[in-house]
Parts: sequence; C-alpha cells; structure tokens
Amino acid sequence: MIDKILFPEPLTIGQAQKPNAKTQRPGEQNPDFANILGQKLPAGEVKFSQHAQERLRARGISLSETDMKQLQGAVESVAQKGGRESLIMLGDAALVVSVKNRTVITAMDRGSMQGNVFTNIDSAVVI
Repeated sequence: MIDKILFPEPLTIGQAQKPNAKTQRPGEQNPDFANILGQKLPAGEVKFSQHAQERLRARGISLSETDMKQLQGAVESVAQKGGRESLIMLGDAALVVSVKNRTVITAMDRGSMQGNVFTNIDSAVVI
C-alpha cells in the first residue's frame, strides 16, 4: 500500500496580536492588593440576626454606641486571629457572633447565662 505524502502550503503568519492589556503610564503605581481588597470589602459593621434582635428585646438588653464600637473591635480582633464563631462577653451581656459573617447570632443577659453551656465556638472575648 502506497500513500502519498502531502506537504501543505506553508502558512503565512502575520504579526501576532497582543491581548488587550491595561498599559501602565509612567509614574503610575500598581495598586496594592490589600488596598483594593479593603476598598471592596464592607466596612465590617456588625449586624444582628433576627433571632438576636428578638433576644435583645425580650431580655431588655440595650447596647450603647460605645458598646457597639467595643463589639466591632472585638470581632475584628477575633477575625485577625482566625476565629470563626466567638462568645463575646460585653458588660452583662453574652453575645455569640459569627465572625465570618460579622453577625450576632444570639444574645443573653447575665441571668440567662447561669448554667448554660456554649457550644460551637472557637474563641471568647471578655470586654
């Protein structure tokens, strides 16, 4: 069996096109990844779940602006250390917080804390 070997015509290759890339102008600096990430992420305000709001109302727990700032700082501190679910003791209140979602899951006053076992937390902060 004899097969012919065909040699295709050579292809003419034009100038390669460069992908559309953003060109950097002289004197322009690349933005730092951390800066971009910080701008894109929310400011990190702590939210309260519906359940936590109900518990706060039912147990007569009120948080001042100072308390909220301390709570915010505690959540930020736990986040930097890699915590995911934290028990935060704030005055006479105990708050279980999802650090990843920056959400207070539930709240208790000192009277409700007696005899309770807190599970599924990996950190605790006493303020």
